[in-house]
Amino acid sequence: MLDSEHINDRPTCLDAWRETFGAPPPKHLSTPFMLRAVAFEQQCVSEGRLSARTLRRLRAVARDGPVRQLSATSLKPGSHLMREWNGRTFQVEATCTGFVMDGKAYKSLSAIARKITGAHWSGPRFFGLKS
Repeated sequence: MLDSEHINDRPTCLDAWRETFGAPPPKHLSTPFMLRAVAFEQQCVSEGRLSARTLRRLRAVARDGPVRQLSATSLKPGSHLMREWNGRTFQVEATCTGFVMDGKAYKSLSAIARKITGAHWSGPRFFGLKS
């Protein structure tokens, strides 16, 4: 198990990944991402995995593609988006009035994408909501 003392300790994270998944992690994963993946897997082991119905639905989506594309406007408040960029993982939460990243409110995903990259991006495309 990982604890807060080892959050930035990459060798410990690599060991935890190997212990949890039985193989080394893919190259170039950030330490914060590895921490979240290991924590999620540990939670699945202790609390239970996805239901058979959910797994069937996910397999259908993987096989046939999504039924519909998500859009920034269709996100429900409380939804979280994640994007890894230049070795850092960014997490954005949808709210009733816009989006929040790192405790700061933004009116659009495009404003957040611009903040992250320094360049003009379509926010929904940057976060994978549009192909």
